[in-house]
Amino acid sequence: MSKPKKKKWDKSVYRSLALISQFGINMLVPICLCSAAGMYIDRTFGTSFWMVILFFVGALAGARNIYIMARRIYGSKEEDDADGRR
Repeated sequence: MSKPKKKKWDKSVYRSLALISQFGINMLVPICLCSAAGMYIDRTFGTSFWMVILFFVGALAGARNIYIMARRIYGSKEEDDADGRR
């Protein structure tokens, strides 16, 4: 009796999972860092608005990171398609 062969997973599945997690990390890190800096500034100076402002700055920075990363990914795919590769 022969053993059944293990099904090999397509590498694109793993690449897609890595890409999704990369998008999440690129969005969360700037938000968390800016929010933490805002909380520190608010506690230090006794204010209550820096955390909100820096939260939105972090969200904009995260959106910019995702935009740049998506542009690189889709730009390289378009170049590959133009060359005839897939």
